[in-house]
Amino acid sequence: QVRLVESGGGSVQTGGSLRLSCAAYGYAYMSACMGWFRQAPGKEREEVATIDGTGKPKYAVAVKGRFTISQDNAKNTLYLQMSSLKPEDTAMYYCAAASWRLCGAGPFNYWGQGTQVTVSS
Repeated sequence: QVRLVESGGGSVQTGGSLRLSCAAYGYAYMSACMGWFRQAPGKEREEVATIDGTGKPKYAVAVKGRFTISQDNAKNTLYLQMSSLKPEDTAMYYCAAASWRLCGAGPFNYWGQGTQVTVSS
């Protein structure tokens, strides 16, 4: 059974940094597409960043240049380094994983429970 467990969320001031981690248990597809999503209150869930089986990252326009997605296959862990945080980055952040090597080839099969990020001005 696949389980994704996020950690690293918290409260920071504008301009601060956080690193989110997503530990993947029972997941044998670290070379497949994985990603981070977020959902703010009253808003739809949005894709933040993905990384495909070739290691190619993709970022939402709103976070490009500030966030970095990476993974440690030996630790079965996905990361999201967030810098220059803004109040509009406040949201619940979710880790997701797919069974497909290329992102967009199919839906994300597995989701974590989320970790809250709050950025105050």
